[in-house]
Amino acid sequence: MLAERTHKEMLDVLMDPNASGPAVHYYMIRGGSEKKNITVWEAGKVGDEYIKTFGHYHVSDFIETYEILAGSGIILLQSPIVDGKVEWVKAIYVMPGDKVAIPKRAGHLGVNTGASWFVTIDDSPIYAGDSATAPKHADYESVRKMRGFAYYAVEQDGTHTFIKNPNYKNHPDVIIEKA
Repeated sequence: MLAERTHKEMLDVLMDPNASGPAVHYYMIRGGSEKKNITVWEAGKVGDEYIKTFGHYHVSDFIETYEILAGSGIILLQSPIVDGKVEWVKAIYVMPGDKVAIPKRAGHLGVNTGASWFVTIDDSPIYAGDSATAPKHADYESVRKMRGFAYYAVEQDGTHTFIKNPNYKNHPDVIIEKA
């Protein structure tokens, strides 16, 4: 399955939905855990916010593994949302060759912080009747309701930083890691 996530489809999770961005934010080739899945992010920003994936939570207890094939970015993780709050948030800075295991039930999204394509391969499953942009193993609605993750990854004064999403009731400190 081949799919793309357009700017219009991303409006619900952007820090500034009125800012302009590329027509397509990222592309997905879905082959499932057998053939793997490839995601390719455009370079650039929407306002100050880096191009990112929509973000989702897994609805079952599997560990997904991402391998970085090209570019540089951040894998942003957060605990499940409970009553508008999260217990923790992690930002894992990644480069080609790095691997990141997504903890069970953790929210996750990818961010392209570089000037070129950001490309990953992962092993999430594909089930009968799945949509490439909304597979059955993933909960996108929790992220949509909160208008994104607890923090937005942005560039300010030439450096990466995180801006609090005001729709969350709390903002634990972002734990910064390298893969």
